[in-house]
This record gives sequence, structure tokens and C-alpha cells, in this order.
Amino acid sequence: MTAIAHAPDRSPNRLAKEQSPYLLQHQWNPVDWYPWGPEAFEKARSESKPVFLSIGYSSCHWCHVMERESFESETIAKLLNEKFVSIKVDREERPDVDEIYMRAVQLLTGSGGWPMSVFLTADQKPFWGGTYFPPDDRGGRPGFASILAALSETYATRREEVASAADRLASALRQMEGGRQFVASGPVDRAAWERAVEELVATYDRNYGGFGGAPKFPPHGALELLLHATAASPREDLEGVVRGTLDGIAMGGIRDHVGGGFHRYATDAIWLVPHFEKMLYDNAQLASVYAEAFARWGDPEHRSAAEETLAWVVREMTAEEGGFYSALDADTEGGEGATYLWALKEVTDVLGTEEGTLFARVYGIEETGNFVDPVTGEEPGNIVHRKRPWSELALAEKIPEGELRSRMDRARARLLLKRLERPAPGRDDKVVTSWNGLMIGAFAKAGRVFERRDYVDTASRAARFVLTSMRRDGRLLRSWRAGESRLPGYLEDHAFLAWGLLDLHEVSGDGAWLTEALALTDSMIERFWDAGEGGFFFVANDHESLIARTKEVFDQAVPSGNGMAARVLVRLWLTTGDGAKGSAALEPPHGAAVEGVAPAAVPPTAPGPLARAQRGPVIVTAHLDKRRIAQGETAELRLTLEMEPGWHVQSAKPSRADLIPTSV
Repeated sequence: MTAIAHAPDRSPNRLAKEQSPYLLQHQWNPVDWYPWGPEAFEKARSESKPVFLSIGYSSCHWCHVMERESFESETIAKLLNEKFVSIKVDREERPDVDEIYMRAVQLLTGSGGWPMSVFLTADQKPFWGGTYFPPDDRGGRPGFASILAALSETYATRREEVASAADRLASALRQMEGGRQFVASGPVDRAAWERAVEELVATYDRNYGGFGGAPKFPPHGALELLLHATAASPREDLEGVVRGTLDGIAMGGIRDHVGGGFHRYATDAIWLVPHFEKMLYDNAQLASVYAEAFARWGDPEHRSAAEETLAWVVREMTAEEGGFYSALDADTEGGEGATYLWALKEVTDVLGTEEGTLFARVYGIEETGNFVDPVTGEEPGNIVHRKRPWSELALAEKIPEGELRSRMDRARARLLLKRLERPAPGRDDKVVTSWNGLMIGAFAKAGRVFERRDYVDTASRAARFVLTSMRRDGRLLRSWRAGESRLPGYLEDHAFLAWGLLDLHEVSGDGAWLTEALALTDSMIERFWDAGEGGFFFVANDHESLIARTKEVFDQAVPSGNGMAARVLVRLWLTTGDGAKGSAALEPPHGAAVEGVAPAAVPPTAPGPLARAQRGPVIVTAHLDKRRIAQGETAELRLTLEMEPGWHVQSAKPSRADLIPTSV
């Protein structure tokens, strides 16, 4: 967690009593912050003041910038304290609040982001908003101080207009409840799935991988979709899109080549310059995709990308209790990205001249830095990256590829030891249930693909921690930190954790994980399902009252709650044969197509198979030609095996001892 300097004579504000690392970062601000809750809104109501709502997260670079510029300013704090009631929200703890007001800002401005700055009436209705604001007027753009003065004046003198605008915006948000703003373009069939695939092909960057231009975010969901699309029917063009993107990311500066893992996104189109924060959810999804790609093609670079990511998680992002922490900041004491940058002299000092200059040629370390600080304009160092594949580098250096890789592995390990002596970026050490579900799944999948028992053990330990420490009275909770769990779980917490538990069940065969996944899913259906219009709400039916109850239908940095819930339901149908689970997956909100549910996985409307089960790469379907069998009567039982490419059935008596015999 990033420590913020404060005046020695200043007392902490209310946020000192909070659990969130992000809120604790603001405890020494001169702003009279409130956490989200009835106390703040009652104060606004009783004093006839508008509410200033600031939403961000601990590893957000521009959140830190706005804090330094505005929330540490005595002048701006005086304006906020006298004219507004100020509320600070951690979007990672309260994605329900973030979802509502992000939609409001997008309706008002056409875009959104963090830090989010929204102005509300005392009944939670937004009337104006934006994102980051500089403290002073700049280049014709009003600064935050000017905005506060203008909005305070407007609220005091034109209250009816403000109330009317707030009512209209709140009404628009309620119209978006349950996904009403989305109109289905057709049925959930193979044509919809194929259109999505072709749109990805059309936007593919054939030079550097990925989709579209700068900035480039890791397209985990798109890659997973394309991997599934080519599993049963290989297509050379789709495989080229997947492999080109994975290679571009793996070579680029968005990857932490020294310490493992991936940064949040690339600010350019070539994957070189990252925004340096590292998020658990990105790394969970990328580790999973790289593991799956290795299972498909056997590329050692895919394996190393996954294993180095998981090694970083074990080393730096795992609590003693077993859960996984949330994020690392972009900033350190030396500025943005300072932990990860290298000068050429530093490299040669650690590795020696010969090995250091070889490392510099392989990983793009130059005499002048290749990174320009976006705030100061300085060039503090080099981002480690590779411009060419290993085969080309080996040819250029006249060194066998295997030897070159081994030498660079040893060099990176030595540089990591040196880097660990530097000031570390702040760590958000809260444990978030949904993101832990994704990482549990990543470790379980990697354990299966790479045949590593330690990965399965890590996943199992994390799952036991979440199921034991992050439930209260049988209800799943959202977050844990420093021994305390709090806040009710959301749809994504239930769906993502169930998915991770199913991955664990698949690799371990332990029925306890399946039982827990079924219990989570039953609770999800009971408390989040919209019986009237289909799909799942983001919050449960007993959640605190907000101005709208939303549904997620689009994947963003993480899969949408409805998309993952549908996939869990289909997977449970495949595993248990429970057709009701598959039928629920086919009822998305207002017929909106749910990404990630392949039409081939849709349960038939006819009586269908007796049972289906999945273990690893194999799905077994049992068909019985009769539903009832009288004593003495015969029936035909037919088993159908569906396997991922590259897997084969052995005989009942294989020729070698290391092969697994097929048995029924």
C-alpha cells in the first residue's frame, strides 16, 4: 500500500477506520472524507449540500496524481469541506456503486475512467461528473477548484434545475436496469458466435498482435474465445491471430521479463510502454490463456509466460493464509515504473560486461532510456523487452537457441535479486473473492497442463481460505484484509469462484470442490436471478437500496457476471447432467447474447442424454435407449467421448507402462 506523506499536526479523517488500502491512502487528506453510507447522505440532506463522490482504486496512477494535486491542497479541501459532503469509494470493494455512477458519467460525457468524480444530490442522484481534473485552469479547461466553485453556486441558486437534471439522469439509469438498453440482434446460435470471431479477425493488428490501436489492453476474453473456436475445427488464420497476439504480448514491455507477470496495459500499439500497475485479474486470465495455448501448440515461450506469472503470484501476491492479494501500484518512490526500469550501466554492473551487453542486445537496453515519464518528460531508464523471437535472436548472436534461453534465464534471475533491493511499489493487500476465483482457476489449469502438483496445492489452499474465511452465516463475502472479511458478495464473486472450483474439481477429481461449486450456483440463482426478464442482477435481492439495480452483460477487464454465470451453468450441466442448469444459461437478460457460451454446449430440448461428465480434456456422454428398464429387460448404453485436439484413446491394455488404460 502506498504511503502518503502528511502534515505532522494533521489528524486522520474518518477513512482511518476503513479496511480498504485505497481509502486508507486518503486518511491524512485535509478533505473531510466520508465512506459510502447513510451518515454522509444524511449530513448532505440536513445541511442542504451536494455530495462529491470520488471513486478510484489503490493502484490507479491518475488517482494518486489527483490526490497529490487536489486532495492534499488546503485550498481545495476548504472548498470541499465548506460546500460539499465528500465521499471516497474503492471501486474494487464497491463495484455496485462504481457501475452505477460510471454509467452516469458515460451518459454525461461519452467516456469514463478513474479517478471518477461525480456530484450527487442527497438522495444519491447524479447531476454532473467527469474523471480526472487538474487543480487549476489549464489550456482553456477549467480546473477542479473552478468546477467546485461553479457547481456550489449552481446548486445554491438553481436548485430546481439541478434536481430536474438529477431526476432525468436517475430515470435514464433506471431504464438501463436489467440490461434494458441492450437489444438482441438475434438468437444465441452459432451465427452470432461466428460473427464475433470474424469481427476480431477484422480488427487484428497483423504487425504487432492484439486488436485495434493504442492503448492496448490484454484481450484475454477474445483470446480464450478464439482458442475455443479453433479447438474442434482448426483454422490457420485464427491460430495466427491468437499466436501473433500472445507472442506480441510476451515479447513486449507489458510483460515483466525480470520478475514475471504482466502490467495492466500498453500505452502504445507495439506493447512496449506499459501502464505499470499489475492486477491480479489480468495475470490470472493471461496465465490461463498461455497455459491453454501451450497445451495446444507446445510452444515453450507460452509455458514460460504462464509459469513466470504464477511464480510472481506465489512470491509477491500470496497471503500467509493462502488467498491472493489484489494489485501492485504503478508508482514507487522514484516515480512511475521506477522499480522496473534499467540503465545499461546497472545491467553490466550486475551481469558483467560480456553477459550484460548480450542481455542488453536481447532485451532492448540502450544507452539512453526507451521510457519517457509522461509527467516529468525525463528518461529514467529502459523497459525490458524483446524485439524479435528467440529463433531470430539466436541466429543473430550465433548462439544455439537453447543455450541463449538458458543464459538469459540466469541473467534475469540475477537482475531480479538486484531489483528486490529497490523500493517496492505499493501493494493492495486485500483479497477479493472474484479475482481469487480467477486465479484459483489459473493455478488449477496450469497444474493440469504442466502436470505440476504444487500449482494444484496452491489453488486448493486459496480455495479453502476463501470458503472458510470469506463467508458469514453461509453467505459469500466480497473482500478480506488483515483478518477481517466484509461486504456482501456480488454476482461475479459467486460465478468466478464457482468457475475456479470447477477447474479444481476437474484436475483433482475431488468431489468436495464440485459440491461447493453447486452450492454457490444454487445461491446465485436464488438471490441474483431475475425471474421476470432472465439473467442475473449484479447485486443480490437483499442488497442495500441504490438508485438502480444493474445487470452486467459485456466483458470488460474481467468477464461479465452474466457471461461467467452462463458458462458455469453450462459447465455444471456437462458435469452433472442437470438440464435445468443448462436451460438457465440460455435465458440471458432480454435475449442478449452471452459471450463465451458456444452453441455446441447448449442442452437439447429433447429428452437428451442420460448423463454427461467432463474430466480434463474429455467429455463423456452416456445415452440409454430407454428411460425405464423393467427387471429382466435389456437396454443399450452408448458412451460418446469428445476430446480436445492432441488427445487420444488408449486401449484397455496399452503397450507401455506409462500409458493410461481406457476403462468403463
